[in-house]
Amino acid sequence: MTIHILATGTSRGIGASIAASFATDDVRFVGHSTFGGDKALAADLSDPEATRALWWEAMGRLDGRIDVLINNAGIFEAAPIDQSDDAWLADWERTMRINLTASAELSRLAVLHFREAGGGRIINIASRAAHRGDSPEHWHYAASKAGMVAMSKSIARGYARDNILAFAVCPGFTMTGMAEDYLASRGGDALLADIPLGRVAEPAEVAATVRFLALEAPPSMTGAVLDINGASYVR
Repeated sequence: MTIHILATGTSRGIGASIAASFATDDVRFVGHSTFGGDKALAADLSDPEATRALWWEAMGRLDGRIDVLINNAGIFEAAPIDQSDDAWLADWERTMRINLTASAELSRLAVLHFREAGGGRIINIASRAAHRGDSPEHWHYAASKAGMVAMSKSIARGYARDNILAFAVCPGFTMTGMAEDYLASRGGDALLADIPLGRVAEPAEVAATVRFLALEAPPSMTGAVLDINGASYVR
């Protein structure tokens, strides 16, 4: 059976590699970006109505059936604690909205659909920051990614009997444009010294893991959290 997949944040970086990883598989893949383009659906995930509309537009494009949801879209924006109260709170809420709440909304719609369809899979792209935290300017980012991990585990435990499987993937630094800028801002070589592998991950490495979870991972793996961080954080 052809697998129907909806993935968010597929315009570049990890998301683009995820989309490419299914190129030779028997799947129908619908991607997303904020502004659309290249067959991707457009949705601004800071807008709850747009998030819900994305789900139903994808359902329409995929003939009313989604088998796999991949929540990859996210932002990594600084929120220094010495900015104004209102500015700091706005930054916090924007990151939570896009990284966590939009993923939760899509996951909820997926679970409701999967219960009627006989099952499905949810893959949440979290971060190493979910486990070890992040910089003083990125409390909100770490908290949002920890929330994705907890949400994935809750879905796995709550709906396994309905054949609804959930996984989280926690990359460390990955060689996307966003990661390159951050590495440069944090000293580059000094930061790499914290990664025993000696390099950051390639987007294709994360994508290969996501593809495995979407198409091949055995059901007993549900609830798993997979780390891709060059041993910079081990549990």
